[in-house]
Amino acid sequence: MSLAAWRRLEAQARSARDTSILSNFHADPDRLSRMSMEAAGLFVDLSKQSWTKDGLAAALDLAREAGVEAARAKLFAGGEVNTSEHRAVLHPALRAPDGAHFSALGVPVSAEVEAGRQKMAALADALHAGKAFGATGKRFTAILHIGIGGSDLGPRLVWEALKPLDSKIDLRFVANVDGAEIAQALVGLDPETTLVVAVSKTFTTLETLANAEAARDWLRATLGEAGAKSHFAAVSAAPDKAVAFGVEPDRVFAFWDWVGGRYSIWSAVGLSCALALGYEVFARFLAGAAALDRHFVEAPLEANAPVLLALAHIYNRNGLDRAARAVVPYAQRLRLLPAFLQQLEMESNGKRVTATGAPVARATATNVFGDAGTNGQHAFFQLLHQGYDIIPVDLIGVARDEEGPDGMHTKLLANLIAQAEALMVGRSEAEVRAELAAKGVSQAEIDSLAPQRTFPGDRPTAMILLPELSPEALGALIALYEHKTFVEGVLWDINSFDQWGVELGKTLAVQILGELTGASLGAHDPSTTALVQRLKV
Repeated sequence: MSLAAWRRLEAQARSARDTSILSNFHADPDRLSRMSMEAAGLFVDLSKQSWTKDGLAAALDLAREAGVEAARAKLFAGGEVNTSEHRAVLHPALRAPDGAHFSALGVPVSAEVEAGRQKMAALADALHAGKAFGATGKRFTAILHIGIGGSDLGPRLVWEALKPLDSKIDLRFVANVDGAEIAQALVGLDPETTLVVAVSKTFTTLETLANAEAARDWLRATLGEAGAKSHFAAVSAAPDKAVAFGVEPDRVFAFWDWVGGRYSIWSAVGLSCALALGYEVFARFLAGAAALDRHFVEAPLEANAPVLLALAHIYNRNGLDRAARAVVPYAQRLRLLPAFLQQLEMESNGKRVTATGAPVARATATNVFGDAGTNGQHAFFQLLHQGYDIIPVDLIGVARDEEGPDGMHTKLLANLIAQAEALMVGRSEAEVRAELAAKGVSQAEIDSLAPQRTFPGDRPTAMILLPELSPEALGALIALYEHKTFVEGVLWDINSFDQWGVELGKTLAVQILGELTGASLGAHDPSTTALVQRLKV
């Protein structure tokens, strides 16, 4: 890693700190064309970012000197990218067209991937043809998807984004170990027509197993033990554990240790979506991601959407010390995207040591939050426009959408464009004073109100436009953020593909569960001991 390259980027950011984004357009007439690009059908516009022309050049130099191109090649070649677990990282292999030749640490994997797809397609086709039956001979009309984290967030997002209004399949999700979620999910479902899909990479996840056991008890109450087994499918990288749980071997769908959970929607983790949407739709989703993969591999860095998006976020995070970022999709169907990106980015890059265990030299992942536009405008946009901190915003829009009454989508797009302009341009105090004076407001009240109604502007945004909310566009959008996250990890010299930070709390939860249900108390701090004693069953 070149320390000099980092210092050049940070120096450029400091020198441009007082330069407005709008003035950059005047100083750089080609700014819009150089910072906007097409990527697998997506339009990505980074012209409203804070960097100057020289700042962008410094960011690109950093990417080259940090070895982004070599790291990208290693990822697609199936090298040991996840170094702490000695694994390849090959989610691109999951969406590559048939006939691809991916290998993980030298072992070919594409044939297994294709076989897995064929198994998913066969069940999906049978389901939609009315040939997938439950224990009593009734066709499956509902799917209960059980998983958590990467086994839940991706499938939920895809289903919410693509589900047809007249879907013949009722797909519901359960993640939380809070019993309220599964209780609500089961309301109105018929055990005779419900297929349960339990998804867990290790098939040891406490929340998923608890919910799977609850679902199995629900099935048993109507169908008996044998009947319940025929209503279960499982997705796991530990198929033997799924079989031991009671799932029939031919209903266990594999994925592999070279697939990270938060990168796994492209695998059998997406089975429920493939079943509910139809496999043809799921295949189009994969194709959109594969197209973005090709762009990431082939486009030069200065026109590479994931690379430039990562560099924009790096410039804000490290050059300008902006610790948070909002993600606002102006599409109700994409309202789960911020939650999905919270896991993708914060679990991947929320690290304080490098891939070799040394302390990081600078801050890493941003705090990601957001909601659907225009809802967010009536919640946290006050902070974005007039808050003390400058918070960059990713705005996601859909160019064409015929869903809903005439004119609604145009109103949505108007808000999308207006917010980007307002965040960048703002409104000066002089403008506010003139407006209030024209309305006859007294000078004393103007002096009080004008500062409150002033918008400082100069808030950066990234604009990502989907031509329509198609399976292909959704696949490309998710892959864009996956590769953006990877590039950031390379620049920070961290491992984006492990998640040791989630382990300690899980381990302690197992211990405390035993103590809450009867075991003697172990060694805790006084506060934790008091809580266990207060809540002990």
